[in-house]
Amino acid sequence: MNVIDRFNLVKQNTIEILTEDELKELFKSKKNPTAYWGIAPTGPVHMGYLATLGKIFDFSKAGIKTKIMIADIHAALDDLKTPWESIKKRREYVKKCIELAIPWKEKQEFVFGSDFELNREYQADTLKLASVTTVKRATRAASEVTRMKNPKVSELIYPIMQSLDEEYLGVDIQLGGIDQRHIFVYAREYLPKIGYKSRIKVMTPLIVSLKGPGVKMSASIPETCIKVHDSEEAIREKIKKAYCPAGEVKDNPILQLYKYVVFPIKGKAEVKRPKKFGGDLNFEFYEDLEKVFKEKELHPLDLKAALTNELITIFSKVRKYFEKHQNELKELGEQFI
Repeated sequence: MNVIDRFNLVKQNTIEILTEDELKELFKSKKNPTAYWGIAPTGPVHMGYLATLGKIFDFSKAGIKTKIMIADIHAALDDLKTPWESIKKRREYVKKCIELAIPWKEKQEFVFGSDFELNREYQADTLKLASVTTVKRATRAASEVTRMKNPKVSELIYPIMQSLDEEYLGVDIQLGGIDQRHIFVYAREYLPKIGYKSRIKVMTPLIVSLKGPGVKMSASIPETCIKVHDSEEAIREKIKKAYCPAGEVKDNPILQLYKYVVFPIKGKAEVKRPKKFGGDLNFEFYEDLEKVFKEKELHPLDLKAALTNELITIFSKVRKYFEKHQNELKELGEQFI
């Protein structure tokens, strides 16, 4: 695969790459670059995360090896969204969800932030980076990711440590949602101030709430999201109520779940319907599905029914695991059940 093909694979389904020229140069100089994606174990793993996780499939095809970092320390730094005493259980839960929810073609490499963030050298660099960062700059970097309701010092440390993670993980690229942009820009600007190189940033969109435009899919608002281990009944009920006006493409969560979950994972989609309503439809490309829906040749109810079946099938493994291990979810808290 040539440089342009690899670049195009990485670019598809992204919002921004900092920078595209750097990514092309990286592909010219390295056959197998490395990347990392981080997730803080603050709540239930839901399908909103799949917009970014699905990109790892494209990275793999492009020859990029991706590390999945479970940012357990960050989960507590963010206004104690995860209490310190709950870190271990929640990080294991997140790891299990990612391992089972995605039909990986090869074993993924997982790293816990606490494996290296507490060592002496890392903490020295944290202080060094903090000494050249103003409170105003740290606040801006953290503003889209941490709670920042009554800002704690830990929330200002959050972007400093996330920036250092890419250095200590030894990667060329950091992958994340567009909500990470302020931290990504901070890292590119400030790591060189303490002698480290800036990395390439690849940003994916955020899947909109099941309620429709204006809110992203979030575990903190249960009715906006579908957990990867939700029951079949819960998936059917949530999809049934989801925002999906006929022919409406913009900010349509049903179409976004197809674009960022179903197609990256399965590479195709099927819509079954009675012959009197046009018969079954098969799609190899998301764009074709979107076109048919936009032209109102596919009814929202048929689209929803097909998506329900796709999600139930894709996430059967993780659902069945937690059906047998309900006690693990109960120990994590009511929001996980």
